[in-house]
This record gives sequence, C-alpha cells and structure tokens, in this order.
Amino acid sequence: EMTFVRSMYTEAINHEPAISLMQTGNQVTGRPCLGAWASYGLGSLNDNLPSFVVMVARSTNQEQVQAISARLWSSGYLPGEYSATSFRSSGDPILFINNPDGVPQEVRRTTLDGLNRLNELNYKQVGDPEIHTRIQQYELAFRMQSSVPELTDLSTEPKSTFDLYGEEAKKSGTLASSMLLARRMVERGVRFVQIYHNNWDTHANAAGRLPDQCRDLDQPTYGLITDLKQRGLLDDTLVIWGGEFGRTIYSQGGLSKENYGRDHHPRCFTMWMAGGGFKGGTIYGETDDFSYNIVRDPVHIRD
Repeated sequence: EMTFVRSMYTEAINHEPAISLMQTGNQVTGRPCLGAWASYGLGSLNDNLPSFVVMVARSTNQEQVQAISARLWSSGYLPGEYSATSFRSSGDPILFINNPDGVPQEVRRTTLDGLNRLNELNYKQVGDPEIHTRIQQYELAFRMQSSVPELTDLSTEPKSTFDLYGEEAKKSGTLASSMLLARRMVERGVRFVQIYHNNWDTHANAAGRLPDQCRDLDQPTYGLITDLKQRGLLDDTLVIWGGEFGRTIYSQGGLSKENYGRDHHPRCFTMWMAGGGFKGGTIYGETDDFSYNIVRDPVHIRD
C-alpha cells in the first residue's frame, strides 16, 4: 500500500529551521503550516470537532526528548481559527473540556452567550478579526464538550482493533493510541491530523534507541493503513510519514557496538506515503551507493 520516495532533500541542517521548512515551506518561523492551509482552503467536514488536530505522542525511550513547540502548527498570518487544536497525551485530551463541578451545561451556555455579546460589542469598536476568531473558538469548544469525550473513549473499540494496533494502543499518549485516535478523527471528518513522535535524533546509542522507536512505530503503522483500507477510508485519506532530514550512513562518535550514532544529513532521505491516490508498491528516486547524494529523481520537500 506504500509509496517510498528515497530522494528527498532539504537545505536545512538543524532541527528547528528544518522542521519549520517541512511544515511551512520556509526556515524562518511565522508562516502558516500545511495543516492550517488545508483547513483554510478546504474548510471543515465536521461542525463539532476541529478541522486540524495535532498530537505529540510519548516515546517509549525518553533518552533525548526534544522540545516540540506550538509554533509548528500555527496559522501564521492566517486567522487564528486555522491553527491546530492540540490533544494532550495524558489527562483530559483538551484542557477544560469538562465543566467545573457545580457548573451545568445550561450555565455554560448562558455564560458563553453573554461573552459572545461582549465580544461583538468589542468587535464593533475595534474591528479586530481575531475577536471573531475568539467567538468561533468559544462556540467550537462548547460543541467539543460533547464530541471529544465520545471521540477519545476507546472502550467502545472491539478486541480486534487492539489486536491490529497492538496492546500499546490502550495506553493514552502512546504512538499506537495516537494512530488509533487519528483513524477515529478521520472517520468523524477531521480534515488534517498530525502526530509528532520524538527521540529520533540518534547522535549516539543508535543501537540502544532505535529498537524502541521501531517497536513504537511498526505495528501501529500497519494497523492504521490496514484499518483505513478495511473501512473504505484509505482512497481519500493520505498518510505521510517522515522526518525533517535524514541521517548519515556513516558513524558519528566512537565506532563501537555499544555506542555509535548518526549525524544530520539533508542531502538525501526517505519518506513514504499511503492512500490518497498514491500508487502502492512504488519506489521513487535513487541515491548513490553511499546514500550521500541523489543520482535520480530528486524531490525537494516543497515538491
């Protein structure tokens, strides 16, 4: 089902500019990310959930967890409503999704109606479009108070689902759980779902860390693609997997079995896609024998 592109390249050599380039097309932060553009250009398929959702999955190996900041899923100069809604990896999926004790839904509705009237008065005085964004986000948040608990309740899934994704899918915040939630979001019309998975920056201890990374990834990936296909969702759902650059084929640091690593390598790397009209079983592009340069069909990340 998968299409491999083995000739990706980028100009960025370090994480922050490289991730920004991957997400927004520019190494300098501040522009809208891809998910924001999709939300802005294509609109929402669901009135009760965001059109763009981000999840930061928790890696099994916590040896080198790096900061992943909200500016990566920002709407930039587009209205704020097109930024992603971030689902948390533990506790309530979204802060304040539940009303405080003693506050029934009717009181919440009355409160929001009053806030909206105040915001409309403010908008007439100031004319700031972000005030309308705030009104819309309040209303979406109110609707999400009923839709999100249903979305994130995995107890309704049959045993066959966890056989497919793995037992880790039962644990909140894992990559397996995030991928299962992604399928449930796609089913409910969330336009763009993005999952970040940390700890791939293997400058050292590659042999100790990558087995955990692969165990986190492999079965849930199989589960997601298989699940989408058997539900008839793969044809119009595009799955994209990859990082901001590649790694060197040669060792960084000491060349020992216990502790070696691989450095950043932007000149060529691999990404894969599945569904969404891509031709399964295809390999596109080729590098030299040392995986140092591209020799056929280069693909810049903007392509």
